[in-house]
Formats: sequence, structure tokens, C-alpha cells
Amino acid sequence: MSDSNADPIIHDAEYYLLEEKHADSWAKEDAALDVQLSELREKHGGPPNIIHIMWDDTAFGDVGIPALAAIRGFETPNLDRMRDEGIMFTRMYTEAACTPSRAATITGRHPVRTGMGVVDWPLIFGGLSGEEVTTANVLSDAGYATAFYGKWHLGDIEESYPHNQGFDETLFEPYNQVSGMWNAQGDAMNVAIGIADGVRPKNPYALDEDALRPDGYVQVIDGVKGEYTKEWGGPDPETYNALDPECERRLFDFIGRNVSDKKPFFASYWPNMLGFVPDPIKTTYNSGALADTLKIVDAFIGELMTELERLGIAENTLLVAMADNGPMVHMPPSGWGMSATIFRGGKGEFLEGGVRVPAFAWWPGTIQPGQHVNDMIHETDLYTTFARLGGGTDFIPRDRVVDGLDQTALLVNGDKHGRRDYNFIYTGDNLGATVKGRYKRHWGAVEGGDTGTAAVFFDLILDPREEYAQMVPMIYQSGQWDRMLARHELWKEKYPNRQKARGIPFTGIENARPETKEIENGIKRLRERLPFDPLEFMQFTMPKDKRLSHRTDAVD
Repeated sequence: MSDSNADPIIHDAEYYLLEEKHADSWAKEDAALDVQLSELREKHGGPPNIIHIMWDDTAFGDVGIPALAAIRGFETPNLDRMRDEGIMFTRMYTEAACTPSRAATITGRHPVRTGMGVVDWPLIFGGLSGEEVTTANVLSDAGYATAFYGKWHLGDIEESYPHNQGFDETLFEPYNQVSGMWNAQGDAMNVAIGIADGVRPKNPYALDEDALRPDGYVQVIDGVKGEYTKEWGGPDPETYNALDPECERRLFDFIGRNVSDKKPFFASYWPNMLGFVPDPIKTTYNSGALADTLKIVDAFIGELMTELERLGIAENTLLVAMADNGPMVHMPPSGWGMSATIFRGGKGEFLEGGVRVPAFAWWPGTIQPGQHVNDMIHETDLYTTFARLGGGTDFIPRDRVVDGLDQTALLVNGDKHGRRDYNFIYTGDNLGATVKGRYKRHWGAVEGGDTGTAAVFFDLILDPREEYAQMVPMIYQSGQWDRMLARHELWKEKYPNRQKARGIPFTGIENARPETKEIENGIKRLRERLPFDPLEFMQFTMPKDKRLSHRTDAVD
């Protein structure tokens, strides 16, 4: 079960300092873990099934801590059950926004390395490169059945579709929740002004009225690896609202089929959950969209745990449930009811509130119940850990930096058995902060000048909200932080960042609507008629100060 590939996985430079200090004890622990995992395989007839659930924009403390949930006016009894019967992580770090977080989870790499560090908007003309090796690729090679359901948000080109990124079967939204309001209903409610035909009178002065609309976009795609790619439903509220229930139905069917076939499976379900066009019926005392939809996700998790128990596979299934990033606290949609709760900051920011999220792990019989694990873990660690558990470590690539660290010891042995004490926090392509143990440094110029004497240090135990920067008490750390940054940057020079893939959106769809086909056909016509190549813009990198997603108050 341990790595038998002669070449070691390449991690960030900081890891090797930890490995040098703990090599002997980790090797001894890993040998014991190999024996334990081998015994589990023998007992259950194969490696563990793995299910990953990830939803949007939730502050640490909103779920899993009933007293705080009561203050917020809702409850999540099934996530509370996961905590009682498994692990609640108190230091699960993610990336700061949707696309980067999802790219990090599925590739095990900080998204700055894959060109997926910013949130793009339709039409993207790009997405996750086929050169990346996803969790689905790794586990497929290890003999797993793989499925993805829900919010993908990693591109709109054929190369980036999840069934072209290792998943056997998929039902997914290539963008995010904003597409749920891109229809006549949303236009009539002024939540998407000018998006739909027939709602407003024609502008008599318009020369190119459709130029700013993403006409032809596809809201949901149904795909099977090597077989077909089809649009599912249409770009309308009915399809948007039907997606999560259909994903849940398909997930249960996928699980049942693979149990019958005695085949290990890996499934990711990332629900759409939130919608910009609100449901008129409120179901929680909170009455906000976040609370009402968390209630739905929580109920599904309860049904899933019950089904795993009914099928007799709970003790051979690892279930991980978590948020993708912190709450949208800057210019949130009205009535969503998001709050920073404990940590300061939110989505799009390098403050703890933007990247420290609620997360739970449940694996009856293997994970000891009732644990609050305070070790640091990052979402990229799931990539490497899932690979180890599934016997797929050999299939992790050795030609690039893999930020994810194997945290099998933390899952199996519990608190104080983590292998990470550092985290580099990016917002977009910019390194915003670095965490080492209980300490954190914010990078960047200080207002009024930057002489190096006003470095912004924080002690996250004494000051978890990062409100009281320390200089004199922690100035002794300054040189060490600088060397840590230097190692990180020099390692990136040795293993350079890559770019996202580029192409024409929504090719390869068997039942593409005429307006979707027109995206490609229109470009072909323009290439014949214009004095420039319209495809050149696909390779153009938007200046950072011009991107919507470089702003901390941008929604995604």
C-alpha cells in the first residue's frame, strides 16, 4: 500500500524540512498503517470506497457546533452525527474561491500551478488542462469506478469536462450558480439584467445588442467516459432546480451498481445548493438561502449514511464532507444570510475566514468517534490521501509539484498525527499569506511604505481573527519567513506554473442546440472576415487589475 514507485512524489520545498525532522517516526508509523490497511482490505475484500461531498461558501462554526448553529437559527443534525461518530477538523484549509478550491481538491496542487487560480465567467474559452492528473485518473488506474455529480466549475471546453478528466460517469454544471438566474425569470426580477429575449423592449439605438451575452452556453452536461457527451435539460430554472435531486439519485444508483459488482468506487458530489432566484418557501428560523439549503444538504448526508449502512459497506467507506471556501461576506446576494461567524474575512480573502472551513470525516470502525482534530490539513491533502487509501500512489505524477501531503495517519490515528504545519494562501495568482504552525504572516506592501520593519505577523491562537498584528514581539521570525518564501518561489522556478487549457466552448456535445453550435460556427465565419484572428483572445491573459475575480468583493 505504501509507494513502490522508485521516484518520490515531489512536494513543496517546505515539506522536506518536516520530513528531515520526522523521517524515522513517520516511516515507522507508515509501516504500521500499511499492515492495518492491508488487514482492512482482506476483511472487506478490497480497498475502501471514497465519497467526497463539497458545498459552497460556509463559515467555520456554522455547522457541526450546535450552539453556534442555534445562534444562527438552523441545525444540521447529520453533520453533527458525522462529528460525533468521526472527525471534525478545526484547521481544514481550502483555496479562497470556488474554481481555485475545486481545482486544488481534484489535482492535489495549488491552482496557481495549474492556471486555475482565478474565477472566470462564461464564456470562458478555457478550463482545466488535460495534462493535469486528477484524483479520478489516479483511482481509475487503481481499479476504481469513478463518478462526478454537481458543480464542476472548472471550464467549458471539451478537454476540461470531468468525464475527460478521469471520471467514468458525470452529470455536471460547467459554471456556477449564476447560470440559475440567466433566464427570463431572472431578467424580470432584475437579478440578471438584459440576459433574456422578450423581457424588455428592443433598444432602438443598439448596433450589437447581443454582444455582451453568453449566448449558447450550456447549463448542465451529462457525460460518460469514452461514450457520449450530451446537454441535460436546457438553460432554464427547471433544469437548475432539478440538477441536485438528479445528482443525488444518480449517486445512490452508482453506489448500488458498484456494490453489486463488488467494485471499489470513488464519487464526488459537489451540490449546486444555492440559487440566486430564491425559493419563496423558507424552511429554517434563519430564513436565509444558505441555512435553508444547508438543511437540504444535511438531510441528504443523513440519507447517504443510512444507505451505506443498509448496504453493509459503511465500515469500508470513507465519507468526507466540507465547504469549498468561506462565506461571501462582501456584497453577498440579498437574503443569503452569510456570516463570518468565528474567523474574520470571507470568500476571496487570505484571512482565516476565507480559507478555513467546516470539514468532517466518517469511516466507522477505522476513524475513532468523537474527535476534534486540531492538526492542519489542506484540501490538496485529500488527493494524496485518497490515492494512498486506494492503492493508487504509484499513479501520482512525478514530474510536477504535488502540494497534497499524505494524511492517512491523521485519519486513522487521529489528533496530533498530522504531517502538515504550513500553508501558502493565494488569492488569484498572488500569494497573500503564509501559515506556519500557530503563526501567520501577511505578505505585501504596508501602507505608507515598505522598509521591511512593519511586517504583519499574527498568532492564530491568541488572535484567531487576525485583528492585532504583532511587530516587536514577533520580529525575530522575519528572516525565517523570508527564507520560507524564498524556498517556495525558487521551487516554482524549478517546477514552473502551467497555464489552463484554451479552446472553443461546448464542442463535442451530441445534441447541441443551434445557438451552442453557433459559438464555434460564428468564430469560423469571423476568422474569414475580420482583419484579425478572433481566436487570439483565447491566449490573452487578462491583467490582474482588470479581472472581476481579483477583487475580494467579487462573487463566484
